[in-house]
Amino acid sequence: MRRAFWIAFGATLAWRAWFAAVVPVTADEAYFALWGREPAAGYYDHPPMIGWWLALLVPLSGSAGGLRLPALALPPLLALGVRALLARLGAGALRADLAGLVVLLLPLHVWNVFVTTDVPLALFTFASLALFALALRAGSQAGAWGAGVLLGCAFLSKYFALLTGIAMAAWALATGRARAALWLFVGALPAALWNLAWNLDACGANLLFNLVVRHDEAGLSLAGPALYAASVAYLAAPLFWAALRADENAPQGAMPRGLFLAAWLVPFLAFAALSPVRRVGLHWFASFLPALALWCALRAPAARLAVAARVLALFALAHAALGVALAAQPLERWRGLPVYARLVFLAHAGEIGRAAVPAPDWILAADSYSAAALLEYHTRLRVPVYGGGSTHARHDDFRTDWRAYDGRDLAIVRRVAPELDDYRPYFRTVELRRIELAGATFYVVLGRGFDYRRYRDTVLVGVRERYYRFPAWLPVRRCPVLERYDL
Repeated sequence: MRRAFWIAFGATLAWRAWFAAVVPVTADEAYFALWGREPAAGYYDHPPMIGWWLALLVPLSGSAGGLRLPALALPPLLALGVRALLARLGAGALRADLAGLVVLLLPLHVWNVFVTTDVPLALFTFASLALFALALRAGSQAGAWGAGVLLGCAFLSKYFALLTGIAMAAWALATGRARAALWLFVGALPAALWNLAWNLDACGANLLFNLVVRHDEAGLSLAGPALYAASVAYLAAPLFWAALRADENAPQGAMPRGLFLAAWLVPFLAFAALSPVRRVGLHWFASFLPALALWCALRAPAARLAVAARVLALFALAHAALGVALAAQPLERWRGLPVYARLVFLAHAGEIGRAAVPAPDWILAADSYSAAALLEYHTRLRVPVYGGGSTHARHDDFRTDWRAYDGRDLAIVRRVAPELDDYRPYFRTVELRRIELAGATFYVVLGRGFDYRRYRDTVLVGVRERYYRFPAWLPVRRCPVLERYDL
């Protein structure tokens, strides 16, 4: 089984490296890459960890492969970590190799090469869980504190770290290890205070977005639980099948099987409860899959784990074959699909951005955060988001000062045809231009003489009402976005 592990290690790493190099950078990745170019104490959507990581990769982030190095390295690191932890816990070489193999072959780990906030979250979550398990076994308060520090780093990646923290603390309290739970909390506290301090002086942006704004359009959906169940089955059905039968000879005693059970079950149950009113994305599970693999490795018979690994290997091969087949198709092959224009934009955002600007003194802008991020990533020009934008990815509110554009000429890129009457109140003259590329049409609104005052009194006031209305329970000392425009 050790040989199978290393073969899978090399094969999946090679496949993922190729896939990462050929797939165009997504809008979310471009958005986070811009965070890396401008390191800050916090960002609108999430805490700052992914921005700090990508700040170290700015020299390499001009290519998809360089930008995605953290995502490329994540599954191999998790597999090695799971394997080493089980060996350290005395689970035996066979179970350790099987668990590591399973982690490498999980569907999400086979194809997900995209760099997002889930990458540092998954790494720090696993590191915290592993250190906490070892600390509990050794009765080490320092180890529990260190696990808290790592949990704090996970929290500075994404708030989902709270689910792991709740699971670990609850299991420690339930098994009479209250002191370990206390040290876990103490270790994580500085990161939580850092995030709170930033939010207090930044419109409460993380809390406002994650707890209020992004849920405004949520509603009851009978399909939600079914989609959630399908997602869980897709991600890990062979593991659940393997764990249906408990192995009487599985490691017992000091094995923290209950801890690993809590670490995946708590978030899975939380997502299940949320699924009727909120769509649960596949990437939400990324940081909890190693805990599931650890629990299965300590519960299921080794023979069933081996069968699960073989099934996952066949599934991985199917994913790889599909990926190669799709990558071999010319872009024009997908002409006629509703998403074709978006695919062209992903592949040619730099060309579109350069073609949109009539002269160097014009300001390149876009009508959406996704388009603006892609244009800025590829052109290296500052690209503000014109208009109200959307619920997500609003960090441009902090980056852009519309007062500086008063009287300037703007070239606003759109993927769908605009109504020019929507633009005329804010410019001296307005003109529409089309860009034809690879069979898709893109639009550029050329606005001369931007009227900041009118834009402030209508569009920015609307942004305030839609996105920056603070509930009474949200502590906010300052909101630079509103202060800038005296809103």
